[in-house]
Amino acid sequence: MTNKQRTDLIEQHIRDHKYADLHSLAEHFGGSLSTVRRALDSLENRGIVRRHHGGASLIETDLIGQENDFVAQLQRQADRKFAIASLVAERVQPGTTVILDGGTTTYGVARLLADKRVRVITNSLPVASLFGEVGNAETIVTGGSILGRTGILVGPQCEASLEQVHADIAILGGSGITENGVWNQTPLVIAAQRKMIAASERVIFALDASKFGRKALSLTAPFGPRMTIMTDTRPSPAVERAIAAAGAQLTLAGR
Repeated sequence: MTNKQRTDLIEQHIRDHKYADLHSLAEHFGGSLSTVRRALDSLENRGIVRRHHGGASLIETDLIGQENDFVAQLQRQADRKFAIASLVAERVQPGTTVILDGGTTTYGVARLLADKRVRVITNSLPVASLFGEVGNAETIVTGGSILGRTGILVGPQCEASLEQVHADIAILGGSGITENGVWNQTPLVIAAQRKMIAASERVIFALDASKFGRKALSLTAPFGPRMTIMTDTRPSPAVERAIAAAGAQLTLAGR
């Protein structure tokens, strides 16, 4: 296979799947990781894909595509997300078994955990690619179907995988937080997160201040004693009272 043929096949694969990681592309189309990187560089130079750590995603020109694109979300509120991710990562000790969902803040946590010897369970292809390439972690990836452009695995296979594991801590994101608890937008993501919560001794929701006061499609989880909300800004008094009344904890970055 010539380099051009391989690049053309990789381009079609990413157009079909919206996201691909380096290792999967190397396995599917042959060649070394360096060869795949060069192919992705060529596609990025042509404006077809956007490179990011461990893989690449299809560049979408429509607003809906930008809204759902994993990398576009990763770039929003980047400073806040890093501050929260740093706070969360400090709480994870070597030897811990950690469930990480597919949110962009949790991806930031994953970057900071890459050098720690932890065991990671994830339904996020970007997170799995990160640890597969640079991490010291043992990584377990759930089954499932890929959700749109997010690189998140969801569905019955994902949920069944999570029913078979146990973790010390689950680190999750969300679309909103009110005095009722943490909300999310996508039913399949909500179902997976509920399985993650059930499989873990403790749960951390990493949420930046843009999520305050927002409801989404469904309530993922009410506040409870095993839950910690980690954020960068103090929420409204009503939310703070609800967190305390339920026996959950609130921890603020930089405080």
